Amino acid sequence: MKLVKGALSLMLCSVGIGSAYAANVDIYGRANVSLQSSDDGEGRYSELKSNASRIGFKGTHDLNDDLEVVYQAEFQIDIDGDSDDAFTARNQFIGLRGAFGEVLLGKNDSILKQSQGKTDLFSDLNGDIKTLWAGENRLSDTVTYKSPKFNGFQLGLTYIVEDSVEGEDALSIGAFYGDKNLKKSQVYAAIAYDAEVKGFDTIRATVQTKISDVIVGLVLQNQEDIATGAEMDGVMVSAKYTIGATTLKGQYQIADHKGSDKNSGLTAGADYKLASDTKLYAFYTTFDVKTENQDADYLGVGIQYDF
Repeated sequence: MKLVKGALSLMLCSVGIGSAYAANVDIYGRANVSLQSSDDGEGRYSELKSNASRIGFKGTHDLNDDLEVVYQAEFQIDIDGDSDDAFTARNQFIGLRGAFGEVLLGKNDSILKQSQGKTDLFSDLNGDIKTLWAGENRLSDTVTYKSPKFNGFQLGLTYIVEDSVEGEDALSIGAFYGDKNLKKSQVYAAIAYDAEVKGFDTIRATVQTKISDVIVGLVLQNQEDIATGAEMDGVMVSAKYTIGATTLKGQYQIADHKGSDKNSGLTAGADYKLASDTKLYAFYTTFDVKTENQDADYLGVGIQYDF
């Protein structure tokens, strides 16, 4: 990975990023690959899976004592080699940060997606909450604003522009309290609302806290399909407990479609930390999906390295 980071540094210099010596540039990434036995409802098979592995650069550049440029360009990479696209775009934006907060323009996670914090303990794996719920949107053509924090509280807004005569704008707004890493506060909480985002009106409330040595999380969601009027009420609970280098994790999710079926997903797993940036993990995920009459389950082991 040091070779990759060095090559990227040379590439950035070669394309002539202005004032590089005055800017703060952080090259980072994640390699996350699992070997798993999977059943999507049509029979079991083995697979090697690259779970949202990524590489990118981000940073800031001071314009004066009160204002700085903020930028990020992140790409998903396909380590298992299954995709024809070696790189696909993730969050990519540029903006300004100051006493007013920050304004970002580009491709970014919606405020509602960001509001979940770290309650989804199996994000990027098969147990990700996006399997059963709407709202996990990474959106192009966005303007995002986040206010400064006041006594732990912060406001956020994502405006999705129309982008064409036939297009329609949309909005994602939210309020946050505390630290999603639970290092600067005992509680993290958020409430967010999507208006006409990807065909849904969605409201999501999130809370996560530490009780004794157990970190527990709760997410409540209501979503309405704008085209059909179909509604869903959702609940997700998660918990994790760390013993030495081992973290035990569990998560249960419900998607109750009004006037129709109730779907659910259960995931249990464990992480073993080899170093601060490297872990081994194992998980089992099972879905009971009645609306599509297609249950699924996944058993996997993997390795994740952050740099």
